[in-house]
Order: sequence, then C-alpha cells, then structure tokens
Amino acid sequence: MSAYLIAEITVLDPDGYEEYRAIVGASLANYGAKFLIRGGEIENIEGGWAPQRLVMCEFPDMDTIHKWYASEEYQKAKKIREDTAIFNIVAVTGI
Repeated sequence: MSAYLIAEITVLDPDGYEEYRAIVGASLANYGAKFLIRGGEIENIEGGWAPQRLVMCEFPDMDTIHKWYASEEYQKAKKIREDTAIFNIVAVTGI
C-alpha cells in the first residue's frame, strides 16, 4: 500500500537549502519515491495553518519511507538541511 511523506518547511537559508534540494531528489528516487507536491502556491482555506512551503512524496509503502529516512545518503542530505531549514515531517499510509 502506498505511503506518503509530507513535510512542512520553513527555509532559513535559501542558498544553503538549494544545496539540499539538489541532492535530496536522487536519494528519494533510489527508494521509488516520486514528488506529488514540491513547493508551489499555498492558499489557506480554513484555520490558522500557514505553511511557508510544503512537499509531499509518494513511496511504495511505509517501510520504504523508514528505510529512505535512515539511509546513509539521506542522512548526508539531512545534515545540510538542518542548517538551512526547519522541517515538520509526517508519514501516512494511503487507502
């Protein structure tokens, strides 16, 4: 069953974040993930949630999300990310 990774991102250092973006896509592709949302215009329809940036990726299953997140290649990207942005990340199974 497909699973989805959703990240709310607040970019602190745009130049540094571009370095992260340049390498994270390859790590995702190696685990069969595909981007469904990568930035784009956000329109608040109801409530007080006002994310600056959203990303959503589809993975083959929840286990693959965990393998990707723990992978050595993503951990290298994550170190760059931690200095350039604040992330809130959730994973959810599909129907």
